[in-house]
Amino acid sequence: MPSKEALAAQDNATYTTSNGAPVAEPYAVQRIGLNGPVLLQDFHHIDLLAHFARERIPERVVHAKGAGAHGYFEVTHDITDLTCASLFSKVGNKCKATARFSTVGGESGSADSARDPRGFAVKLKTDQGNWDIVANNTPIFFLRDPSKFPHFIHTQKRDPQTHLKDADMFWDYLSQNPESIHQVMILFSDRGTPDGFHHMHGYSGHTLKFVNSEGKYNYVQIHFKVRGGFKTLTDAQATKLAGENPDHGLQSMFKDIEEGKYPTWDVFVQVMTPEQAEKFRYNILDLTKVWPHSEFPLRPIGKMVLNENPQNYFAEIEQVRHPATPPAAEGADSYVAGCLLSLSLGARCRALCGPSPPVASVFLPGHPPSSSWCELPAAARQRAIVPIANFQRDGFMALNNQGSRPNYQSSLIPLSYKPKPYENVKHEVWLGHANVDLSQITELDFEQPRALWQKVFSDTDRDHFVGNVAGHLGNAKSSIVKARQLSVFAAVDQNLSDRIAKAIGHPPVKPLPVRPASEAIRFQYKA
Repeated sequence: MPSKEALAAQDNATYTTSNGAPVAEPYAVQRIGLNGPVLLQDFHHIDLLAHFARERIPERVVHAKGAGAHGYFEVTHDITDLTCASLFSKVGNKCKATARFSTVGGESGSADSARDPRGFAVKLKTDQGNWDIVANNTPIFFLRDPSKFPHFIHTQKRDPQTHLKDADMFWDYLSQNPESIHQVMILFSDRGTPDGFHHMHGYSGHTLKFVNSEGKYNYVQIHFKVRGGFKTLTDAQATKLAGENPDHGLQSMFKDIEEGKYPTWDVFVQVMTPEQAEKFRYNILDLTKVWPHSEFPLRPIGKMVLNENPQNYFAEIEQVRHPATPPAAEGADSYVAGCLLSLSLGARCRALCGPSPPVASVFLPGHPPSSSWCELPAAARQRAIVPIANFQRDGFMALNNQGSRPNYQSSLIPLSYKPKPYENVKHEVWLGHANVDLSQITELDFEQPRALWQKVFSDTDRDHFVGNVAGHLGNAKSSIVKARQLSVFAAVDQNLSDRIAKAIGHPPVKPLPVRPASEAIRFQYKA
């Protein structure tokens, strides 16, 4: 059934071809005689079939299944001491926002209730350019080294031969990269199955920088806290929904917005000075760690409200462009850079290249642009509201080619440049060392998961966690993989590992041997 808005529109449009020519009979086909062959001169028929063969673009490699909506972001608190971004220059400032939520590992038609992290991507259209906040519904992630990401995603997808999801490769990779244990603990709790996309929190996870008008900067992490609280499903509820209504998340959010029940998130930042970063117990670039709220309390900055469903899902949500360089926050860790590169390349391949081989279409001449290139300007929500000025010209779909402006760094018609807002060479050298240290495993990697199991989880949470893990890890066939993952759980808590081992019928195992926390010293961890 069309939405109430669609039914009310009734624009009585005249049926046309793709270039706007009116057509009297949409099903008629020109032939030689009554039953002869179809004529090539029948533009309408060729136009119809040519587009039909090209109307699918490759789905996202990750985050393929999603839901989205439009709304606004409003500044509610003064943070001019933290950032010089004009959006935050005054309390009450607003900008348009588009948000897309998604599962990570599933295909486009997969269930919204699958046990999986959720993407939480927000595009803010500010007067200094688009600000894209790439986030998840968990404050941490499995990995902290961007070079591991493609391997990890492959293990969460389908086996190359059987084309089936495979528990062995799932746990094989995670057990070989034990820094993943913190995210595994969250994923296999009930938080791993949110009740819809608009009833969950969002976290930047990455360490970003806010720079103020004096050139001083702080490290920040951004939190979206949904009003009404984070709602979750049990494993049984999620499994039932996957069979009965796999689009539960998409449907429930659309319905709530249509009925005026607008999802709202209060937005906060955690703030850490460079001096605090150098003395922090954990590496601030480590995506597998949280910043304790007791040390770095949440500071309110604004709210996000989604009050408008898309008119056309494909144009406004599926074609949401790749992340832009954020005007309000700079990336401080290598995983941010890896995400920006991977996501931007993926968007170019998917949305800009039509049915041709994606990589060839981007990098090789002679391949056609998108079959819908003439409609792309209509997707105005994707474009920045400020003028674009750079040296990029021509190529496929050069719809705004910047007129007569020189396409090089001209001294005759020069561009102005944003000044570098700060200079702290000593700290930047420290930051470089911190990046190098992201691959070593120490006892530090098990402190926060241990606290989650021993101090945060209730008895019910522990029971659910053991059952959820056992139901998945028990499907692995390799005893080596099972034993290795159980050793990772034992490094968190021996009782946890023993309970899972008993549930899957495996002998108990000893903890994974790891280096002591005192050896995590190259990024100047203060023991």
